[in-house]
Amino acid sequence: MLLKGWVERVRSHGKIAFFDLRDMSETVQIAAFDDLALKVAGLGVQDVVEVEGLVKAREERYINKEVPTGSIEVELKSLKVIVKSQEMPFDMGGKDLDLQLPTLLDYRALTLRHSKVREIFLIQSALLSGFRKAAESLSCVELSVPTIAASATEGGAEVFDINYYGHRAYLTQSPQLYKQMMIPVFERVFTISHAYRAEPSVTTRHLSESTQMDCEFGFVDFQMLLDLLEEVVIKMLKEVEATCGDILKARGVEKLLLGKTPRLTLRESQKIIYKETGRDNRKEKDLTPQDEIDICEWAKKNHNSDLVTITHFPTAKRAFYTMPDPNDPEYSLSYDVLFRGVEISSGSQRISDYNELVQTIKNRGMNPKNFELYLQAFKYGMPPEGGFSFGLERMTMHILNLANVREASLFPRDMERVDERFSQIEEKEV
Repeated sequence: MLLKGWVERVRSHGKIAFFDLRDMSETVQIAAFDDLALKVAGLGVQDVVEVEGLVKAREERYINKEVPTGSIEVELKSLKVIVKSQEMPFDMGGKDLDLQLPTLLDYRALTLRHSKVREIFLIQSALLSGFRKAAESLSCVELSVPTIAASATEGGAEVFDINYYGHRAYLTQSPQLYKQMMIPVFERVFTISHAYRAEPSVTTRHLSESTQMDCEFGFVDFQMLLDLLEEVVIKMLKEVEATCGDILKARGVEKLLLGKTPRLTLRESQKIIYKETGRDNRKEKDLTPQDEIDICEWAKKNHNSDLVTITHFPTAKRAFYTMPDPNDPEYSLSYDVLFRGVEISSGSQRISDYNELVQTIKNRGMNPKNFELYLQAFKYGMPPEGGFSFGLERMTMHILNLANVREASLFPRDMERVDERFSQIEEKEV
């Protein structure tokens, strides 16, 4: 067998030596004897090598059940060093990468190579695949939408404005307006795109740039949207289990509970929280982080579900395009999906009537002239429609119980860094 890849760990015992070789598919143990063992002893972590060897079954007592290739090893017959790596700035040879978050991100091009870090993004890849499969199964057409817009999508202040050839433009807070404009074109659409929010805070669950997975559907009502939403999220999570079950098991992740997803209005959920915990947030306009944790525990205990859908948030607290509930306009036909104690998805039935949408824009203190392209789609025939969006990094974080969402972002952007920490860049410039 011919293998090419990277050296992960080296273990030398005189005339017997072992190293772990990582390639695009998996990591496998290479066993070397006599003169080849001496050559292996000189290898460094992250050396790029080519090996030829014979695949052999391990003796029962040497089987490593923690890795997929743990029942075999390759007896080395020849070894060629293709590229010699420089000495690593930290230990990459252990099973775990014991680094503080700033160091983990400062050396991102290196730390991503570690098996425990790579696994995070295999999970993320499965989520993307599951989302795409689910959306396509619902006859959605995939779109690629702009991330530079002429107006602030949500109408809020947390936007990055940019100098666009001498004109003012913005990085999009979501692909929302563009996917809505495509409903009269394709009826059902989905997109995987980047979203930007200039939130002036540093938390464990927010990023300045995130990846959004969005669906939008025409000719739907509120109940249909809830059905579609829950179908998509369950298919995504089942795809992760099907393709990455070994990773979840090895990391000690609890089995996903995907029973029928309970649905509660905001007020219903707050009443349950009050009954369960004695904490009275029944007049609040949103769930607190602790509320999200508590209602998810309730769903797990009473419905065998890691998911719970919360509906009917106050209309004034949702984006301008969100449809008020006709029976109680103070509350909207909106929804969030909570997963293991945190919101991972948000959406709503949209206002599809042109005149109502224009009036809502005015009522929010915005100028309809800044939305002329968007409003064209509604002026000339928009059916009842709605949709939802998932945050990729946040879903990854909570499937794997990561401490910080930055661990679930390949190259995270926040107030303190774009690739490098701003403090380090400033030190270089002095």
